Amino acid sequence: MSAAFPFSAIVGQDELKLALTVAAIDPGIGGLLVFGDRGTGKSTAVRALAALLPKMRAVEGCPYSCDPDGDLAACPYCSIHKEARTRTRQAAVPVVDLPLGATEDRVVGALDLERALTRGEKAFEPGLLARANRGFLYIDEVNLLEDHLVDLLIDVAASGENVVEREGLSVRHPARFSLIGSGNPEEGELRPQLLDRFGLSIEVKTPTDLETRVEVVKRRDLFERDRAAFVEKWKAADAKLRARIVAARKRLPDIAVADAALKRVAELCMKLGTDGLRGEITLIRAARALAALDGDASVGDTHIRRLAPSVLRHRLRRNPLDDTGSSVRVERAISELFSA
Repeated sequence: MSAAFPFSAIVGQDELKLALTVAAIDPGIGGLLVFGDRGTGKSTAVRALAALLPKMRAVEGCPYSCDPDGDLAACPYCSIHKEARTRTRQAAVPVVDLPLGATEDRVVGALDLERALTRGEKAFEPGLLARANRGFLYIDEVNLLEDHLVDLLIDVAASGENVVEREGLSVRHPARFSLIGSGNPEEGELRPQLLDRFGLSIEVKTPTDLETRVEVVKRRDLFERDRAAFVEKWKAADAKLRARIVAARKRLPDIAVADAALKRVAELCMKLGTDGLRGEITLIRAARALAALDGDASVGDTHIRRLAPSVLRHRLRRNPLDDTGSSVRVERAISELFSA
């Protein structure tokens, strides 16, 4: 398996790197949508983060990579092989690509035809959702995804469980993953039902300053010419960030959220006119994760301000009287509210 580009070596794209880091600290935030130009390192950043994260303990032989300390009763493999809890392995955090042309059977799983034909047994062959459990499900050009797969992903993302009932099979298995979608807005918009399922949204643009562009090309060239040496050079920086993420995960349950912070978030969402309360809930979770990353004891205005654009820009209604972009509207509301 070829080495991934080091996360710490990615030039610029600070908002994207911060959003990915926060989502890794608290997967319950709801994944990440990355819209922007082609060739700006969207998929590189996702794979780099997965490679950076510490390996996870998983039940040996389980196709869903269940946590041996978790609820194994919900797993069709672990619930039968009850002795499996004692046999564990170290597994890399999975990054599973969902191709646009993938069939529903490939995504959710289907009857194992080989066993059915050779042994006459009805057995389940897990799909991409099973492989993505406890990791990342990455969809490039997510705005071009077929409608029936969109509906399927909405259901699974909401429940954390994949249900397959077909060809005489009835299987339920865990499917908890961070959904990462990327795309080019010029190729079409995302369905609102799926858009709302993403906790964070990032707009990535091609660098416009000469120094940044030169540095991006320089580092990529060095990586392609000698991957081992390049990865070794950035090993210490990645290890430092990995330690911060691990420490943040441990601190996360103890991060306090005062009523003043809750009021601040609610005022911001009301000012922007976001629908429902998912924006407030997600922004509080994201700000808590950032506070844990920074080593702070409680959520403050700094954490809210840094993550509000990522959480709220894709939740705004279109205003026919305001032709400014959603990012500008969020930044303007933040400036007005937090300077008051």
